[in-house]
Amino acid sequence: MALTQTTHSDPPQNDDALCSHPQHNQEEQSSSSLEETPSSIGSPVKCLSGVSRFERAWAHWTKLGRPKFIVAPMVDNSELPFRMLCRKYGAEAAYTPMLHSRIFTENPKYRSEEFTTCKEDRPLFVQFCANDPDTLLEAARRVESYCDYVDINLGCPQRIARRGYYGAFLMDNLPLVKSLVEKLASNLNVPVSCKIRVFPKLEDTLKYAKMLEDAGCSLLAVHGRTRDEKDGKKFRADWNAIKAVKNELKIPVLANGNIRHMDDVQKCLEETGADGVLSAETLLENPALFSGFRTADLVADNEKDYVDGKLDQADLVVEYLKLCEKYPVPWRMIRSHVHKMLGDWFRLQPQVREDLNAQSRLTFEFLYSLVDRLRELGVRVPLHQKDTCAARDSAEAIS
Repeated sequence: MALTQTTHSDPPQNDDALCSHPQHNQEEQSSSSLEETPSSIGSPVKCLSGVSRFERAWAHWTKLGRPKFIVAPMVDNSELPFRMLCRKYGAEAAYTPMLHSRIFTENPKYRSEEFTTCKEDRPLFVQFCANDPDTLLEAARRVESYCDYVDINLGCPQRIARRGYYGAFLMDNLPLVKSLVEKLASNLNVPVSCKIRVFPKLEDTLKYAKMLEDAGCSLLAVHGRTRDEKDGKKFRADWNAIKAVKNELKIPVLANGNIRHMDDVQKCLEETGADGVLSAETLLENPALFSGFRTADLVADNEKDYVDGKLDQADLVVEYLKLCEKYPVPWRMIRSHVHKMLGDWFRLQPQVREDLNAQSRLTFEFLYSLVDRLRELGVRVPLHQKDTCAARDSAEAIS
């Protein structure tokens, strides 16, 4: 597969637009263009039945190293540069942003801008939303050579999913959901995974999960909130429901919800028995979560156990911007990440945030200068790590 590098032209005037319009530069070769997908995919791997199918699901997961720390799919926010930043800081696998299967099949511009990858970007889940099996299969065939799972989004609870009739709103039409999974499982060369939310009643969740497994799903990610529980800060994810799904199924199960730092990761793995953990919102603020770093608000109750990790979000922003120069993405994504990572800094220096918001067109020069300006103003909000010396001394005292 040939590799291409894209460079940005002027960003769109509206950062909320579906796509920006970067120009393509063929001189360097860094990120993969899907317009070069082989025309011949090869014969599909048919869905196996019974024990053989489950063994195959586990063999694939084991071949990938059984990753436990995973970047969740986030619309416009789990793009290639951000995935690579999270991988540097401990993430062992990642999902792409949700891609719209119909637009992906119809629009070459959307394909080239909304999904890029590189050889280091593995293991990788490519996630699609869909409500038509044939359209979903056409989209999936374009990416299966470049990923480890094609994932079906069955969990998005937002109004756009209601209007488009996809995501969690397909929970009202289980025959359609089943047909989506069966279509991919019987026609692709890579396994099919699904990401779901739970039903209010546990028995409905278990029936749903079992139906997906029987339809050919090889890995299931479970967000422990219902479709109506959109606010993660208001509603706690139900780890007991995730545990019940894990105990019910014979395929790998991932847990999603209530993950703020590595203590939560370990606790979730222990309490649910899940095979891996997804994090979304917390990673946006702190992409170094899986390396044991945590933000100041998460150490307030036991500060004596934590030290300055010699890393802060400004450092991470600079690293992210350099990755964006290497792997170009639409400017609306970059703007969003800068706001998320520098949120605490902007609260201390709101005028800097206002200057960022006033920029209708961003440049890397401006964003690097913005970070320099914050530092010159004396603003620093360090990320923290556990004090290993203090922990060791405490353990020795107890013994």
